[in-house]
Amino acid sequence: MAVIAYYSMEIALRSDIPTYSGGLGVLAGDLLRTAADLQVPMVGVGLCYRKGHFRQRIDGEGWQQESPVAWTVEDHLRPAAPRVTVTIEGRTVHLRAWEYRFRGPKGSEVPVYLLDSDLPENAEADRALTHTLYGGDGRYRLCQEIILGLGGVRMLRALGHHDLRRFHMNEGHAGLLTLELLTERLRADTRRGLTAEDEAAVRQQCVFTTHTPVPAGHDRFPMDLVRKVLGPHPAFEALPQHYGGADGVLDLATVGLGMSGYVNGVARRHAEIARRLYGRPEIDWITNGVHLDTWAAPELQALFDQYVPHWRDDNLNLRHAMGIPLTELWMAHQAAKARLIQAVRQRTGVALKPEVLTLGFARRATPYKRAGLLFHDPERLKGLAAKAGGLQILYSGKAHPREQEGKAMIHQVVQAARALAPAVTVAYLEDYDLALGQLLTAGVDIWVNNPRPPLEASGTSGMKAAVNGVPSVSVLDGWWVEGHLEGVTGWAIGPFEPNPPESRDDAADAGRLYDVLTHKVVPLYAIDRHRFTEVMRSSIALNGSYFNTQRMLRQYVTNAYLG
Repeated sequence: MAVIAYYSMEIALRSDIPTYSGGLGVLAGDLLRTAADLQVPMVGVGLCYRKGHFRQRIDGEGWQQESPVAWTVEDHLRPAAPRVTVTIEGRTVHLRAWEYRFRGPKGSEVPVYLLDSDLPENAEADRALTHTLYGGDGRYRLCQEIILGLGGVRMLRALGHHDLRRFHMNEGHAGLLTLELLTERLRADTRRGLTAEDEAAVRQQCVFTTHTPVPAGHDRFPMDLVRKVLGPHPAFEALPQHYGGADGVLDLATVGLGMSGYVNGVARRHAEIARRLYGRPEIDWITNGVHLDTWAAPELQALFDQYVPHWRDDNLNLRHAMGIPLTELWMAHQAAKARLIQAVRQRTGVALKPEVLTLGFARRATPYKRAGLLFHDPERLKGLAAKAGGLQILYSGKAHPREQEGKAMIHQVVQAARALAPAVTVAYLEDYDLALGQLLTAGVDIWVNNPRPPLEASGTSGMKAAVNGVPSVSVLDGWWVEGHLEGVTGWAIGPFEPNPPESRDDAADAGRLYDVLTHKVVPLYAIDRHRFTEVMRSSIALNGSYFNTQRMLRQYVTNAYLG
C-alpha cells in the first residue's frame, strides 16, 4: 500500500489523456512516474476531465479559439470499484474514480485515481463538475476543490489506503483535504470539538508545495460563497486562524501553508520570494526537475546509452556526458531537429531550414512570460537574422480562455511573424501538449525564457531543453539562477537582481536579449560550431544530471516525507 498521497488539480499522464494544462500538471506526472521508477510507495489523486482543458486553434487573424477535447475515458483508464460522496450546497454528490498506473522498470507501480462526478445518480449540473479543467466561474472551481480535497481523502480510504504517512498538496487546490483529515479525528473520538493536538497531528501529516508568486495562480473564494457551497462544517468553523478568511476571502494557498508541517517553494529563488510574500521564514525549497526518460529525445537517449552507462538508473551519471564526442552529439541534435522540422511543416506548412539558428519559446501565454519581447525592435531582429545567416523562431502555448491579455500575446506573435517575413521565419504551433513539448525542447537550437522577475517560480521547459543539449538564454529567475553558468550552460539576459523593480523596463530587457543573441550566441553558432556544441554538452552534464525528478523526489523523501 502507498504511504504518500499526492494531490494535484492536474496530472499529465499521457499526451492523449487531457487531464493537464501546463507545467503544474506535467511536474505532477513526472514526479509520479519517478516514484514508480524509484519504487517510492505513492498514490496520485486528481480529477477526470471529460472535456479536458480545451483544444486550441489559432484563427487566420492570430486569435485563439477554444473547443472541448473529445476523448473516451474508458479507452485509457479503468474504473475503480468504490463510490464515495461529498455534500455541495446541501446536495449529495456521488463520485467514482478512474485508475491509471505508472509502471517502473523494476515492476513497481504507482496508481493515480481521477475522481469523476459524471454519474446518473447526480443532478445534471453536478455531473458536469469534473468535466473541464480550470473552467467555469469561482463556484465551479470551489466545487471541484471540494471534490479533490474532501472526496479525494474519502476515495483513498474507500480504496483501502488507511495508513498514509503524508498528504502532499501540489499547490492550494487540494487545501480542503485538511478539513477531511480534521473531521476524521473528530469521528474517531466521537468528540464535538477540535483540540490543538488535532491541529498539530494534521499539520504533521501534510506537505504543501507552492508553485507561483503570481496572485492569479492562487484560488481565493469569498467566504459567503464558501459557506453556501461547503455548508456547515465543524472543522471549518473551529480553526478560524486557517479557514476564517479574515479579509472575507478564503485563500487556499494560505490554508496549505498554515496546515502543513513542511512547506516548500520550487526553486531556491522562489523560496526567498515566498518567505517575503507570506511572512514565513520556515519555507524550504526543493527545486523542480524533469523525468529524463520522458523528455530526452530518442536520439539523445541512444547516445546516453552508448556513452553514459546506467544513466536511467541514476540520472546523476549524466555528469559523465562530458565524454560524449561533440560530432556525435551534433549529429543526434540534428536528427532531433529534423523531426521537429517535419512536424512544423505538417502542422503549419512552414518550411524550416536545418542549418538556420532556431529559437524556441513555448509556455503558457500569460503577460508576465512576455512572449512578445523578442519582437520589441523588429529592425534589430532582422539585422540579427542577417548576421546569423537566417533566424527561425518557434512559439507554442495556450492562453486561459478568460485571459484576454494572454490571447492578445498570441495575436501579437502571429502578426509579428507576418511583418518579419521573409527576413525572420516565425511559426506558432497550436495545441501545446506533452508530445509537442518534447519535439520543441529537443529540436530547437536555443531555448528562450524572458519572464518578468521575480514571477518565474521555477520553470521546467529549460530543464527539458538542457537534457537534450539545448542551451538556455534566460532571465536570471526561477531555476536558471541555479542552473546558469555563463557561456557554459547557456547565457543570462541581464544581471541577477535580488530586488527587481515592480515596474519592468521591457525595452531594456529586449535590448539585453538582442545583445546576448548578437554577441554571444550567433558568433558561436555561425562561426565556432565546436564551441557551441561544447555548451550543448555542458548543459547535459551539469544541468541534465541535476535538474531531474530523481534528485527532486529523493529530496522530498528526505526533507518532507520522512522528516
